Amino acid sequence: MRTIQFYQTTDKKSPVEEFLDSLNARVAQKVLWTFQVVKELENVPKQYLKKLDGTDNLWEIRVESSNTAIRFLGFWEEGNLILLTNGFIKKTQKTPRTEINLATERKAEYEQRNRNR
Repeated sequence: MRTIQFYQTTDKKSPVEEFLDSLNARVAQKVLWTFQVVKELENVPKQYLKKLDGTDNLWEIRVESSNTAIRFLGFWEEGNLILLTNGFIKKTQKTPRTEINLATERKAEYEQRNRNR
């Protein structure tokens, strides 16, 4: 079984939790259902979990709710742990470079912080 955790800034804020809190209840429920699928299924279909091409091992959890495409970016940490760095509503076909850059920066910052432990 996989574990999903949310990235925290150095001042203990969680951008993913803040994004989740901004969603309406129906969409948030679909997000939580998708997280359960990712955690529990041994072979998760690509419609829910997919590696982002052209990145330094970033993955996306994909949620579709009505006409809304929601994405969570993150990376694998310690085997079965997925650490989600950011979430956003996808409005174009391609994943926005700004979101990929943000996930990459947070991944590097997290790795630097934990290298010193």
